Amino acid sequence: MNDTTTNLASYQRAFLDWMACAYAGRDEPAAAAARAVGDGTTDRVAALATAGHVLDYDDTYGPGLSHISAPTAPAALVVGATTGATIGEVLAAYGAGFESMAAVARASHPSLYEHGWHPTAITGTIGAATAAASLLGFDDPQTRTAQQLAVLGAGGLRTAFGTDGKALQVGIASAHGVRAALLTGWGATATDAIEAGFATAYGGEWAEPGPALAIDDNWIKAFPCCLQTHSAIEAAEEAAQLGADVAGSGVVSVHRQSRQAAPLDDVATGLEAKFSIPYTVAFTLLYGAPKVESFAAVDEEARRLASRITVEVNDDLDQAESVLHWSGGAASIEVKVLAARGSPERPLSAEQLQAKVHALAGSRLDGALDDPSRPAAEVAKLVEGE
Repeated sequence: MNDTTTNLASYQRAFLDWMACAYAGRDEPAAAAARAVGDGTTDRVAALATAGHVLDYDDTYGPGLSHISAPTAPAALVVGATTGATIGEVLAAYGAGFESMAAVARASHPSLYEHGWHPTAITGTIGAATAAASLLGFDDPQTRTAQQLAVLGAGGLRTAFGTDGKALQVGIASAHGVRAALLTGWGATATDAIEAGFATAYGGEWAEPGPALAIDDNWIKAFPCCLQTHSAIEAAEEAAQLGADVAGSGVVSVHRQSRQAAPLDDVATGLEAKFSIPYTVAFTLLYGAPKVESFAAVDEEARRLASRITVEVNDDLDQAESVLHWSGGAASIEVKVLAARGSPERPLSAEQLQAKVHALAGSRLDGALDDPSRPAAEVAKLVEGE
C-alpha cells in the first residue's frame, strides 16, 4: 500500500469538506430517518454517512466516479470516537480507507455504472471496512478479511439517484463495512474466492492501491448537485455572461457517463433537480450557479426553461467535459468547459474551501483537525451537532 502520510494536507482538506457536508445535512429527511433507527456504533455510522452524502455536495473521485469520503470518513470518525482514538489516528485510517476504496472504484469504472450499480455504495463497503480495521489494530490478513466480508453486503442502484435512497444506500454501505470489521475482530473468516465472485456478480474488479495516491485525483465540489452537471453549470455561467437570451433554447453535449449519472430532464423535486442537466443549466442561466438552498424546491421558471434544453451524448468528450450550444436573440453562443471548479485541474483555493465550510457549518469546524492529538470523540460531537 502507498504511504498516505505524504499527502496529509490533501486528506485533511477532503475530510474537512466532508465534515461540513455532514453537519449541514444532518437534519435532511434521509439523515434524520437514519438517525432515528438507533444509536449503536453502526447506527451512528449509517446516520453520519447518510448526512454527509445527502446534499450531494461531498467530494468525488473522478477516475472511479465515486464519493470516497462519504462512506469512509464516517466509519473512521465514529470507530475512532468509540475506541478512544485521536483525530490524527482517524485521519490515517481514513487515508487507508480512501485509497483502498478508490483502487476498486477506479478498476471497476465504468463497468459498475454500465451494470446499473451505484459505485459509491458498492465500493464504499471496502473503504469503511479498511478504515475501521486500521483503528481496530488489524494486521494485513485481518484487514483483507474485513474487506472481503464487507463486499458480501454491497448494494446500491443508480436508479435511486434523485431520491432519499441514494444517500441511505451509502449510509448502509458504510455501516456494513464497519460491521464486517467488527465481525472479523470476533473471529469471522472469509476467502479470496469472494474477490473473484465480486467481479462475476457486480461486473467490477478487485484491486489494490498503487504507487500513485488517489487523493491527488479527488474533486472538492463547488456546487451541491451531481458532479456530472458541474461543467454544464459553468458553461451556463459563461453563456449568461455572454448575453444568452433566456427566451431561446439550447443543446448540452456530455459524455455517456455524465448522462447516466444525471439522467433526469423534467423534475418535480429538489432532489431530482440535482440530477438534471437541463434544470441546472436553466437555473444557472436565470439566477446564477445553484447553492444548497436552490434545491429546497423546484423553481417553475427554471423548469419551463429546462424544457427547451436538450441533452446529447458525445463520447468524444471526457466524462468531466460539456459543450453548451445556445440559440436565441441576435446570435448563437457555444461554450465548452473542460474541467469545472473544484476538479484536480482547477482545485478550490484554501479561501474558497473555507468559504464553503463556513456556509455549511459556520465557524464550528475551524481548527477541528489542526491538533492530531485531539480526541476523535470531540470532533465527532462537532459534526453530529452536539
